[in-house]
Amino acid sequence: MDGIFTAFAVMLFAAVILMIEGAWLWWSGAHGGAARRISKRLRLMSTGGKGGIERIDILKRRTYSSNPALEKQLRRIAGLALLDRLLLQAGVRWSVAQFGGFSLTAMTAGLLLPQMLGMPLLPALGVLALAVAMPWLLLMRARATRLRKLEEQLPEAADFLGRALRAGHSFANVMQMVGEEMPDPIASEFKFAYEEINYGVPMNEALHNLALRVPLTDLRYLVIAVLIQRESGGNLAEVFGNISRLIRARLKLLAQVRVMSAEGRMSAWILGLLPLGVMGLMLLSNPAYIKVLWTDPIGVTLMWYAVAVAAGGVLWMRNVIRIRV
Repeated sequence: MDGIFTAFAVMLFAAVILMIEGAWLWWSGAHGGAARRISKRLRLMSTGGKGGIERIDILKRRTYSSNPALEKQLRRIAGLALLDRLLLQAGVRWSVAQFGGFSLTAMTAGLLLPQMLGMPLLPALGVLALAVAMPWLLLMRARATRLRKLEEQLPEAADFLGRALRAGHSFANVMQMVGEEMPDPIASEFKFAYEEINYGVPMNEALHNLALRVPLTDLRYLVIAVLIQRESGGNLAEVFGNISRLIRARLKLLAQVRVMSAEGRMSAWILGLLPLGVMGLMLLSNPAYIKVLWTDPIGVTLMWYAVAVAAGGVLWMRNVIRIRV
């Protein structure tokens, strides 16, 4: 009896272990990291919708809108390709249709707000111009911030590429390593280029696409070095080391220029905020004297003209103190 009970216990224990292992293997195969990567790749390559239209094409085409009819109409406008490229370079999740809707909303607000406030013609035109330019200013600011971060990461990426090539890895594998081990945004760009190569895009075209997505002169040097090495040969690891030193030297010079132009930037801030500070002090010391600016019609007109002139002066000073290296 004891022998039968012991055998039953052993078999029950083995059955439980096998059941747990089977459940783990099923979970790993259906929901694990490898399964998710395979599923994502199959979704990217699969076709769906009406007429077998490809839903996602990561190699050649980005969608302008989730609405097929609107997508078809937007594709007919040639200038939107440049806008889509700017959205791609900025790293934002906006589509062309979303950006267009945001721009139309801002333009409508710029048309209605001056009429509601009773602004004169010149300030109303200034408000309209600011409303129309606001989406573009936000987009270009996001693009500049991302490109600046990419520029700061390029020397480390070039050193990483050189060390990995000296260790004997192929350039495609090195791009994958950069995409997996370095932080964003440079990791996502190299990973995207590596995925393009995996999907059959030639190395030269994938590198050209990388330079198109990241319009930095330093990255173009890197891409040109790789293309020349593929054609004529050479020590690519040493070239990456030289490019890394060149980028670091240029960034050091840029930092010195920013330090030397700090006085000009501070002067621009002071001159831009000085009228508001003086107005605030006069409002505290003699309110009756300053209230003429918004109680008298001529004062309101003069104040709007002053705002327009001050905005123009701020933009002019910004261009003066902005030095490119």
